[in-house]
Amino acid sequence: MIQTHLNSTRSWIIFCAGIFAYMAAVSQRTSFGVAGLQATERFDATAQILASFSVVQLVVYAGAQVPIGLLLDKVGPRILIISGSVLMAMGQAFLAISTNVPMGLVGRILVGSGDAMVFVSVLKLLPLWFSGSRIPVLTQLVGTFGQMGQLVSLFPFHLLLVQFGWTPAFSVMSGLALASLLIAVSLIRNAPGWAHLSTSAPMRTRDRLSAAWKQPGTRLGFWTHFTTSFMLNVFLLSWGYPFLVQGQGLDGDFASALMSIFVVVAILYGPFLGALTARYPDKRSNFALGVIAAMTLMWAVVLFWPGAAPLWVLILLLVAVAAGGPSSVIAFDFARTFNPPHLMGTAVGLVNTGGFFGGFVTIYLVGAIMDWQYVANGSNGELYNLPAFRIALLVQFVMAFIGVTFMLIERGKARRQGTKIPA
Repeated sequence: MIQTHLNSTRSWIIFCAGIFAYMAAVSQRTSFGVAGLQATERFDATAQILASFSVVQLVVYAGAQVPIGLLLDKVGPRILIISGSVLMAMGQAFLAISTNVPMGLVGRILVGSGDAMVFVSVLKLLPLWFSGSRIPVLTQLVGTFGQMGQLVSLFPFHLLLVQFGWTPAFSVMSGLALASLLIAVSLIRNAPGWAHLSTSAPMRTRDRLSAAWKQPGTRLGFWTHFTTSFMLNVFLLSWGYPFLVQGQGLDGDFASALMSIFVVVAILYGPFLGALTARYPDKRSNFALGVIAAMTLMWAVVLFWPGAAPLWVLILLLVAVAAGGPSSVIAFDFARTFNPPHLMGTAVGLVNTGGFFGGFVTIYLVGAIMDWQYVANGSNGELYNLPAFRIALLVQFVMAFIGVTFMLIERGKARRQGTKIPA
């Protein structure tokens, strides 16, 4: 049967609505990353408690990926995108009125739950509305333009936070999630014939998970996402802004502006990488490994630089870490090409767990090491300082080594098996 809805005008309208939903989700996810110093004052928090806000959000996000992937294969992306927007609006509204750590954590749990539903759902829309040859590039475009949500948190949100305070700033973010909800309800639809597709291969949950995870491409995708994403999450969601301001001595507004490099790199590098992966699918893992090497090298340069690093070195660090965002999208292409359509949501959910699992483990470890050093020094001086950051952020090298090791193991298995599903 000819699928006339593929690549149609309606397809592009739904694609744009999906990108807006993901952009709004990214802005909700990263908003706390530029509010770390204000959160320390508002909640009278230690480094470990501050890290717990991001850790809890990421634990919820990562933990929700598998059940959301299973739901995605059953009910389709529309319901999950709408539900995610509702939860994020509720979470940011609750965070706006929070005055203590437990209340703040509830808000971030709601945000993490809603955020968890959006990206994988938007990716699920692509094979429903577009032909396969366009999907690698469109997948990168989702990640690229979705990252523009960072600009919302870095500029208007940060300005509102500084000028008007905590409650007005987070209330506006709740309003943005509501706008995303209205657009999703109005424009996003599952593809024609979705009901048939979702029931054509009924499987038990355990069997569905097992079938997806048995594919070496799914496991390669998990470790690729783990290793390309965790440094990005550590920087954007928790420790990047405090490191630049308290560790490197940058002005807060300038540091916030500097982090817009993440968006610029995504816009410039994402489509280019998407075209490369579409043209050279057998070299996808090499592209990811190259970026991982660049991230690790630049962190080594910055952390071992005598004194505060020069601005140009910090810019190179941000460019390298930012490239991890587009590179992480390669992981979902592994899931797509190694799994049949009825397992796509489950496989994508499993893969998407990787970077956020690595992120919350690393964020927590950095916070714990920072607090340990502060106590060891008799709780004297500044909690956040360059020597403390240097020691704490070294844990990233351990995580990168673990991730690359498993990437290489699973890549070998995937290459021996070959791609069963056409790319």
